[in-house]
Amino acid sequence: MIYIAATHNENKIKEFDRILKPLGISVISAEECGAKLPEVNETGKTFAENAELKAKSACKATGMPAIADDSGLMVDALGGRPGVYSARYAGEGASDEEKIEKLMIELKDTPDGQRTAHFVCAICCYFPDGSKIEVEGSCDGSIGFAPRGNNGFGYDPIFFTDDNKTFAELSSIQKDAMSHRGKALRALAEKLREKLKEKKF
Repeated sequence: MIYIAATHNENKIKEFDRILKPLGISVISAEECGAKLPEVNETGKTFAENAELKAKSACKATGMPAIADDSGLMVDALGGRPGVYSARYAGEGASDEEKIEKLMIELKDTPDGQRTAHFVCAICCYFPDGSKIEVEGSCDGSIGFAPRGNNGFGYDPIFFTDDNKTFAELSSIQKDAMSHRGKALRALAEKLREKLKEKKF
């Protein structure tokens, strides 16, 4: 079975494919099946709303089941920001380094112990018949004072886990085991497994 990933982010596509492959599901980009993803205005006020907007759009454009996630970083000292605006936090088209730099500036006077944060991921799998599966995962951690590590993407180099490592210092397998997206994808895999058994799609 082939599902479309409603994203241009190759790292996310690899994560989707890696975790869903045991179900016999291959997750590919729209380009790989000769289609093009329409631009989607992420007007949702929650991660779940944005995930559904993207998955539904990709499904309609390709006629295939589509998976989309909307995820972000919520920093307690910033009242939950950047939240749903994580990808656009430093402006449209900003690099990961620019987003991290802006966050470091905002937190420059925030002491250790008050830098708690949470990664949240909402995933929607939308099917051609109009049905959908929605799941969510989260991961608690804290924001460091400088980036560390060369793996991962986004805010991974400044998000510290309980063992004093950033997500960017973990292997893909280690990150999958504890990350917000890994948790959400495992929840999605479980629900997809149930649908496969019942042959509901």
